[in-house]
Amino acid sequence: MTTIEIEGMACGGCEENVVEALSAVPGVETATADHEAGTATVEGDADHDALAAAVEEAGYEPVA
Repeated sequence: MTTIEIEGMACGGCEENVVEALSAVPGVETATADHEAGTATVEGDADHDALAAAVEEAGYEPVA
């Protein structure tokens, strides 16, 4: 399991955008996001850089 800190999520719609972006990354089995905690959790064997890039493409800022 990988947890990513994300800045810029403000609502459930933001969570859906992040989950959709992360789910499209090869190797991701499941993805969840929590705007209140500012995190997303990914299950599966996915490259961290690819996950961060997907978050950025969705319009949010992954925290290193």
